[in-house]
Amino acid sequence: MKRRKQRVLAGSLRILTAPIMIALVGLLTPMNDACAQWPQFGGPTRDFTLPAGNLKLDWPDGGPKRLWDRPLGEGYAGLSVVDGTLYTMYRTDDREVIVAVDADSGKTRWEHTYPAKLYSQMYSDRGNGPRSTPLVSGDRIFTVGISAKMCCLDKAKGIVHWSHDLMKEYDATPLLWGYSSSALRYRDTVIVPVGGKGHSVMAFKVSDGSIAWSRHDFPNAYSSPMLIDVDGQTQLVIFMQPAVIGLDPENGDLLWSHPHETNYNVNASLPIWGDDNILFISSAYNAGSRGLKLTRQGGKTVVEQLWTERKMQIHFGDGIRIGDYVYASSGGNGPVFFSAINVKTGKIAFRQRRVISKTQILRIGDQLIMLGEDGELAGATVTPKAVTVHSKVKLLDRVAWTAPTFVDGRLFLRDNKTMMALDLRAAP
Repeated sequence: MKRRKQRVLAGSLRILTAPIMIALVGLLTPMNDACAQWPQFGGPTRDFTLPAGNLKLDWPDGGPKRLWDRPLGEGYAGLSVVDGTLYTMYRTDDREVIVAVDADSGKTRWEHTYPAKLYSQMYSDRGNGPRSTPLVSGDRIFTVGISAKMCCLDKAKGIVHWSHDLMKEYDATPLLWGYSSSALRYRDTVIVPVGGKGHSVMAFKVSDGSIAWSRHDFPNAYSSPMLIDVDGQTQLVIFMQPAVIGLDPENGDLLWSHPHETNYNVNASLPIWGDDNILFISSAYNAGSRGLKLTRQGGKTVVEQLWTERKMQIHFGDGIRIGDYVYASSGGNGPVFFSAINVKTGKIAFRQRRVISKTQILRIGDQLIMLGEDGELAGATVTPKAVTVHSKVKLLDRVAWTAPTFVDGRLFLRDNKTMMALDLRAAP
């Protein structure tokens, strides 16, 4: 499942080299079209961005054509889709369920369930369901539940190959709102932040779940790991509680770190990397955003903070970079603005109210699909001056904190109790 040519998004984003693309996609089989599979958190390139598609954004009053919908247990786990099968997770009573669903019909193909008692330090005000997105790689699927139970299963039958209780075995950080990080495939390992002393970040061998490396003492946060290329060196970037850090994915060596503390230790959004070597990071809870310039000098990585800006605060969703600007919902538990910020200067380009509630964003070419936490779906386009919403419709009834998934013209959505598939393809 690997697209053989690099894609260039006009006036935007980085160009991914072949080694980084392979590591990000994390699959062992060739890739056909970047729009044809969604194997992990953030999609094929882990940045919620896909090449241009022929999408219809002017929807009728009822929204895009609904292909199917079905009930699903509690959770915000993302939806991975590979080879016609959708994989996600949910909670029922004191058990978590990993489920494989036919992407065409919504019917269950298999389920694996296991005990998942919540740990005593966890708050339940945001729900008790799993938060992370399954990683599908080769013939296996990798998941981590809300209480930090990690599983490796056969993707066709749901048979367990190996598992770990990250809390009991490695003293994973007991996050107040539960474990949320999504696993990342790098070569023959699967990498997850854990947070215990000496187990800040861990890499497990895909084959048998044995430890490839385990390093550092940073407590874990809610964000997920990602890979970037800094002047030819592949680096693993992770937002931990007190800082954003860069590691060597081969052995876990610390390459650099930069402080970024928040109230309640909530670093939840995914950092955003550009081909200008600027790393954008953002949090709510009195932290705001930073622009960090990374360069390799004398065999070491030098971190230069270009700017800070508290008016841009991404709470838990994702941001999308287009050209020199990052577009995202900005705001914590108060008013929410849809905002744009210049990553080179930190200057706010615009802040608009009443666009949509706090949103998860998917970019397809020059079009944006946005899912608000209140269940509204919007189709939009943006410039550094404003966001233009072309259609908006209420589709989900409960808290919708799960980012949309797009595969082969179909959009897959879920809230805390329901899952559905929509047809976004424009008429030929």
